[in-house]
Amino acid sequence: MTVHNEANVGDIANIVIMAGDPLRVKYIVENYLTDYKLVNQLRGMYCYTGYYNGKRISVMAHGMGIPSMGIYSYELFHYYNVDVIIRIGSCGALVDDVDLQDLIIVKDSYTESNYAYTFDNIPCQLASSSEEINGIIETTAKENNIEYLKATTLCNECFDLYLPEKDAIQKRAPEGIELIASEMEAFALFYNAKRENKKAACILTVVDVPKESRGMTPEERERSLNDMILLALESALKI
Repeated sequence: MTVHNEANVGDIANIVIMAGDPLRVKYIVENYLTDYKLVNQLRGMYCYTGYYNGKRISVMAHGMGIPSMGIYSYELFHYYNVDVIIRIGSCGALVDDVDLQDLIIVKDSYTESNYAYTFDNIPCQLASSSEEINGIIETTAKENNIEYLKATTLCNECFDLYLPEKDAIQKRAPEGIELIASEMEAFALFYNAKRENKKAACILTVVDVPKESRGMTPEERERSLNDMILLALESALKI
């Protein structure tokens, strides 16, 4: 047990799918897993362990933002012997050629956060996902006719919809880094995975775009969410 997780070592599978919203975790478990058990509910960050097509998998909430993801992913890697984490979540587009419901496999995550500097006294702003896990996800997407983009995204400390000038961060980014979408957790996940010699990936669905005033309808969100969940679970079968 840790101060954030009441599960015992062994209660959590070595492959974990993480989502920010605890209710999204509950939705995944109730609709896709069998023989599942709730192993953590401290602070409302549900973690369930069950089976997907015979594969033992855990699904856990990570909350919002770099600090929250930093805590939960670190503890899973460091204390619970987790080898692979796949995050699924939503993001906002930062460029005009990204559309609502587009699915993004994150290659690299760029941040202006001081997470790495604070943790390890390292001035690191770019963290990479696992090429091995990304390769599995891409193969699985093609097998299931799921279209995707693969790109660098921004791991933001501010909710992108509230930013008065979205282009400012893009302009400040180092030369050669093109940010196509904004989310709030992938950098901490990728950084912790590298730090602990583990593997991590992130799959995102675009839920708002600058060129449109509307967001996704509930029906669009559910359909896109299900594609993302299916892609993560089917990929986990190959790990």
